[in-house]
Amino acid sequence: MSHIKHIFNELHFEIVHTIAEGGMGIVYEAKQMGAGHFSKRVAIKLIREEYSKIEEFRNNFIGEARLVADLIHTNIVQTYHLGEISGQYFMTMEYVDGITLEDFIRRHTQTHQPIPADLAAFIISRICRGLSYAHQKCDVNGRPLGIVHRDVNPRNIMLAHEGDVKLTDFGIAKALDLMYNDEGEVIAGKDEYLSPEQARREVTDARADLFSCAIVLAEMLLSENIFETKTGEATRKNILELTIPDFVEMRPDLDPRLDDILQHAFQRDRNKRYQTAQNMLTALEVFLYGEGYGPTNEKLASYIKDLFGKNSSSAAKRWALGETPGLEQNEEA
Repeated sequence: MSHIKHIFNELHFEIVHTIAEGGMGIVYEAKQMGAGHFSKRVAIKLIREEYSKIEEFRNNFIGEARLVADLIHTNIVQTYHLGEISGQYFMTMEYVDGITLEDFIRRHTQTHQPIPADLAAFIISRICRGLSYAHQKCDVNGRPLGIVHRDVNPRNIMLAHEGDVKLTDFGIAKALDLMYNDEGEVIAGKDEYLSPEQARREVTDARADLFSCAIVLAEMLLSENIFETKTGEATRKNILELTIPDFVEMRPDLDPRLDDILQHAFQRDRNKRYQTAQNMLTALEVFLYGEGYGPTNEKLASYIKDLFGKNSSSAAKRWALGETPGLEQNEEA
C-alpha cells in the first residue's frame, strides 16, 4: 500500500482510503492535486499487476476506459483518465459520495421494513435513463456502438447522498470494436441478474439490460431476488423457467400498474419485452408522475439520510405518511 501511495503521489494523487478490494483490482478514494492548492475528490480503479500482464484482461480494461470516456450522463459514473504505473493500469473516475443499492437494500432488511414502492421505481427509472443514453451512443462517425452493460445489479448502482442515482462498472459491457466479446463461450454477468439470453449464452442486445432492471426492481420490492438459489446452475434454470409471480399477491400494498410494468419487463421472449430503455423509462415515469408530484433526487436524499439515521426502523412508514425528515429544509434550500 505504501508503495502504491508513493507512486500515485508522484502523479499528483493522494490516496485517502480503500473503497473496495477484489481479486482482480482495488478501488481507492483519492485527491487529485493541482496548482494553487487545487484538490478534487476522485475514485481510482487499479487492476492488480498480475492481471495487467494478461493481454485479454488488459485489453478489456482499456476497452472499458475507452468506452466510458465519452459516456457523459448524470446517471452514469464518469471516467476521467486511463493511466499506467509500473505495469499496472488504472482509471480515475467520478467519486460518488454515497452508498450502493446493495447497501440500501440491506439496510431495509436489517431494519425490517419494505422499500417504498415509488422510491424503488424511481431508482430504476434513473438507471433506465442512463441505459437509454448508453444504448443509443454512437461513435464519432455516427455508427451505433451497440453498448450492452450486461451486469446491472445492486452493487453497480450508486445512490449519492444528494439523491443522484448512477450506474457504474462497464467492465464486462460489450460494444462495437471496443470490448472483448465472448458471448457463446462464457456467461458474462452475475447469475442471479442475468437475462434469459445471457443464461442461454446467446448474443445479447440492449433488451438484456432491461430484464436485469426488472430483477433489481423486484428485489427492492420483495427484499429478495426471486431467481437466486444456492447454485449458479439452479439460478440460471430459474431465470429460464420459474413462473413469474403476481407481485401484488406477494406484496398486497403494491399498485397493480407496477406489477404490469414488471410483467412486461420480465418477458423471456425479448421481442415481447420493452424494446428500449426509453420505453421502460416512460412506463415508470407515467406510473410515478401521471397523477401528480412524485419522487425526486431531493426526496431520495432525505429518505437515505432518514434511513441511516437514529430512528431508521420507521423510515418507510414516515415516507408513506409524507413525513420524510429534512425534506422541507432541502426544498427551501
